[in-house]
Amino acid sequence: MRPLDARLLRHARAARRWVALATALQVAGAGLLVVQAFLLAGALAAVVTTGTLPPGLPADAAALAAVVAARAGLSAAQERFAHRAATDVVTELRGAVLDHLAEAGPAAVAGRGPELTTLVARGLDALDAYLVRYLPQLLATAVVTPALLAVVVTQDLLSAVLMAVTLPLVPLLMALVGWTTQALARRRIARMQQLGAQVLDLVAGLPTLRALGRDRGQAARVRAVGDAYRRSTSAVLRQAFLSGLVLELFTTLAVALVAVGIGLRLVGGDLDLRTGLTVLVLAPEVYLPLRMVGQHFHASSDGLAAAAQALDVLDRPAGRREGRAAPRVAAVRWEGVDVVHPGRDVAAPAGLTAEVGVGRVTALVGASGAGKSSAVDVLLGLRAPDAGRVVLVDVTGAAHDLADVDRRAWQRQVAWVPQRPVVVPGTLADNVRVVVPDATDAELQRAAAPAGLDAVLADVPGGWHTPLGSGGLGLSAGQRQRLALARAFVRVGRGAHLVVLDEPTAHLDAATEQVLLDAVVRLRDAGCGVLLVAHRPTLVAVADDVVEVSSAGVAA
Repeated sequence: MRPLDARLLRHARAARRWVALATALQVAGAGLLVVQAFLLAGALAAVVTTGTLPPGLPADAAALAAVVAARAGLSAAQERFAHRAATDVVTELRGAVLDHLAEAGPAAVAGRGPELTTLVARGLDALDAYLVRYLPQLLATAVVTPALLAVVVTQDLLSAVLMAVTLPLVPLLMALVGWTTQALARRRIARMQQLGAQVLDLVAGLPTLRALGRDRGQAARVRAVGDAYRRSTSAVLRQAFLSGLVLELFTTLAVALVAVGIGLRLVGGDLDLRTGLTVLVLAPEVYLPLRMVGQHFHASSDGLAAAAQALDVLDRPAGRREGRAAPRVAAVRWEGVDVVHPGRDVAAPAGLTAEVGVGRVTALVGASGAGKSSAVDVLLGLRAPDAGRVVLVDVTGAAHDLADVDRRAWQRQVAWVPQRPVVVPGTLADNVRVVVPDATDAELQRAAAPAGLDAVLADVPGGWHTPLGSGGLGLSAGQRQRLALARAFVRVGRGAHLVVLDEPTAHLDAATEQVLLDAVVRLRDAGCGVLLVAHRPTLVAVADDVVEVSSAGVAA
C-alpha cells in the first residue's frame, strides 16, 4: 500500500475528512513554529548583543508564551481528532468490507473464512497507528518541511542549500529500510491469520477431538504457529529500532553540519546573530517531520498491510445488486446454469434446467459435489452463474432475468433455512428476529407452533428470554433447526413465498425430522414454493418434483 492510498480515501469518507483537518492543523502549526522561531531568536539576540534586558522583552516573552500555548493546543486537538478519526475510519472500512463480502456471496469467502475473519476482527485495528501517528506526520512532511525551507531561504541561502542537499537522503534511507519492513509486516499479518485460523479450527473441532482423546495433541501445533508469530513480530520491532537509530544519527549529523556553518560565519562576521539563531531554531524542525515519518512508518506497517488487504477485497467486483424492482414471482427457473469453481475443471452444476413453482415442493438430488448448494446460491443471487441464467416468472407469466433485478428486493421474497443455522449471542427471541428485526411477539408466537419451536420453549426455563451462546450454545442440533424454521415462518408471514431448505434433516432424529416434514407440507399448503436440497428418501418423498443435479468436465 502506498503511504496515502487514494483507495482508502475513496472507500472511507472519514479518512477524507481527517486528511483535510490534519492538513489544516499542520499548516497552522507551521505558521506558529515560524513565529516562535523569530520571537525566540529576536529576544536572545537582543539580550546577547546589548548585554541588558531590552524594554520590549516582556511583550516578546508574553507573545512567545502565547505561541507555545497555541502550539500545545493544536497538538492536543490533533491527538483528540486523530483518535476519533481512527475509530470512524476503521469502523467504516470494516463495515464496507463486510457489506462487500455479503454482496459478493459465499464464492468470495470460500477457503478464506479464517483469513478474512482475522483481517476484519483484528487486522484493521492496527490502522490506529497509521491514522493517529503516521498520516499526520506524512502531511507535516508535505506541508511543514517545504514551508520551513522557504523561510530559511529568505534568511540564509547557504543553510537552505545544505538542507536541500541533505533532505533527500532521509527518504532514501527510509525507502531502503521500508522495503524490508513491508515484507516483514506482510509476513507478520500472514502469521497472525494462520494463528487465528488454527485457533478457530481447533475451537470448532474441540468436542470431536476431546471425544477421540486427541485434544491435547493440538497444543504443539498451536504453539509452533504462535512461536512463528512471535518471531515475526520481534523481527519487525528489531527492524524498527535499527532504522530509527539510523535516521536519528543521520538527521543529527545534518543539523550539526548546518550549525557548524552558521557558527563559522558568525565568528567571521558574515552572518548576524538574529538570523543565525533563527536558522538554528528552524533547522531541527525542517528535518523533524521526515524523521518522525520514518519512526512512525514501522509502527503503522501492520495497519498498512491490513488496509491493503481490505482495499484489495473492496476492489474485487461484488456483482450486481441494484436493478429493477423484483416482481412477485409465480415460479423461478434455472436455464442452462453452469457454475465453475476456482481451481477446478468441473462445472457443478452443469447445464441445470429446472423450475420451482409456488404451491409445489421441489427437491434437488444428486451426488455429493454435484452442485446442489451452488445451484441454491445462484437462485438466491449470492453468486453469478458462469453460464446460463436464472429467470423469475411473475404472476402474469412474464419472465425477468435475475441479473437485471434488485437482488435485495428479490431476497426479501425468499426464506432460507441453511444446513447449519447461524445462532448469535442473545435471547431465543433475538435469534428469531435476526431475519425480521421488527417482528412482534405475536408474530414470533404464530411462527413457533408450525416450526415445532413451541416444544423447545416449553423445555427451556426462560422461554423466549432464554440466553443463547455463540454457535448455538444452549440448543441441540434439532432445536437449532426448529429455530431456523421459525425464522422461515416469520419471513413467510412478512410476504416471502419461496422457502429454500438446504439439507434440513441432516443430523436430526426421527421425531425432529417429522416436525420438519410437516412444516414443509404446511408451507406448500400455504401457497409457498418450497425448494429442498435433499439426500434422505423421507425428504424426497414429500416433493412434488424431483430434479437431478449433475456435474460435468469443462474445457481447460
